[in-house]
Amino acid sequence: MNSPQLQYPVAGRALIIGESITDVVVDGESAVDHPGGSPLNVSFGLARLGLPTAFLSDIGDDERGASLEAHLRTVGVEVLLERARGRRSATATTTIGEDGSASYAFDIEWALPATALDHGARTLVHFGSIAAFLAPGAQQVETAVERARANAIVTYDPNIRPQLLPALGVARAMVQRHLALSDVAKASDEDLAWLYPGVDLQAVADSWLDAGPAIVIVTCGADGAFIATRGGLRLKLPAQRTTVVDTIGAGDSFTAALIAGLALAGIFGSESRALLADISEETIAVIVTRATRCAAITVSRAGANPPTAHELDSWQAKN
Repeated sequence: MNSPQLQYPVAGRALIIGESITDVVVDGESAVDHPGGSPLNVSFGLARLGLPTAFLSDIGDDERGASLEAHLRTVGVEVLLERARGRRSATATTTIGEDGSASYAFDIEWALPATALDHGARTLVHFGSIAAFLAPGAQQVETAVERARANAIVTYDPNIRPQLLPALGVARAMVQRHLALSDVAKASDEDLAWLYPGVDLQAVADSWLDAGPAIVIVTCGADGAFIATRGGLRLKLPAQRTTVVDTIGAGDSFTAALIAGLALAGIFGSESRALLADISEETIAVIVTRATRCAAITVSRAGANPPTAHELDSWQAKN
């Protein structure tokens, strides 16, 4: 069921580019599938918040692929590609041992057909995660984003998954290219700790601003979020108080609300780059605070289950 529409500008249209994965949790004799992949979760969360959203991904032509597509369509996400014939869906399998420990195994191929790169004009484009690093699709993602920048504001989240990344030096070089394509970059403190071990978060944020984005946001779990802008703002916002059930999908929920917040603030389309460069403390604080609230709702319930616009507004009124 689609979420009630907020008063987004008519021209605010989002495109998410990236992987879709079935998370398989194996516990003893049982195995349970869950839709996953950071870009898929962001698409789902954005649609729940009422922003018209399209998803460009490589979805397998099998039962799991059909399930992923159905999951997206229940909230109105426009799936741009037909499921790839003969391609099995990507999986991330978590096996729970008798002692409660977890082991992980990925089965993923990532590529986009050349025709997918001409996806029509969008005013907000998001990319990152495994799809921005895994060959051969990573280069196709960069090409698609570079083309999209002519019309769109671009957001980026590296969403580091060390098991699937190249060597650290190569990954850093790729991040630098991604930042050069981005207007707003968001990362977790864990992402940055892997990329730049021992380096102060603020120093990393400053270096990222030099690389391209007008705004860099670093999420720090229970310690809230840190914001740095090219205009000189440095702002720390607290996390929202909540009871944590699990943290699955929290970062993706934050990202979805961040993109939706940009649209609500009228920051979409390439002509908005000047607004980003001079964004006020009040505007960015409102956008990021709403994103932290969205993440707080997500962690308060099981799985990657982001809130609808109505749930977010109701939670805000109560808290």
